[in-house]
Amino acid sequence: MSRSLDLPSLDRVDTLAQELALLQDKGKRRIAFLGSRHLPVVSLHLVELIARALVQEGHSIITSGAQGVNAAVIRAVLEVDPSLLTVLLPQSLDKQLPEIREQLDQVMHLIEKSDNDDLPLPIASSLCNQEIISRCDQLICFAFHDSETLLTSCRSAEDIGKVVSLLFFD
Repeated sequence: MSRSLDLPSLDRVDTLAQELALLQDKGKRRIAFLGSRHLPVVSLHLVELIARALVQEGHSIITSGAQGVNAAVIRAVLEVDPSLLTVLLPQSLDKQLPEIREQLDQVMHLIEKSDNDDLPLPIASSLCNQEIISRCDQLICFAFHDSETLLTSCRSAEDIGKVVSLLFFD
């Protein structure tokens, strides 16, 4: 009697192998964090905990400069080792919200994209996310199921072979 096995697709096996290899790799990685501007307080603490732990292991972190996930990552990394943090802004520092500017003033490696100041923020953010992804080895993303810009960024990161960890708030 023959049995049919539901085997995972080959691309999923490759992704799993890649993720397992990264877990065993003791080398330092460039890890990008992207995420929603609006998140529950409990999730905020989780984001900080993950970022802090990765920096304590010596990994470099790259993120953007928005409130929410990005601000939590920045706060955590600044507490541990500011030299391991790069923040890439979608537009110039002047275009950022006043609430986040004080935190951004503490960032050693801050990259402004003033060429994008005339673009609508969603387009500038999408371009920024793509550049962040191009600079990283791994992407950790915190999103809601309707976060179109973030989900598109995750798909494009997977398309170019990046390891993506996508965590949902809802």
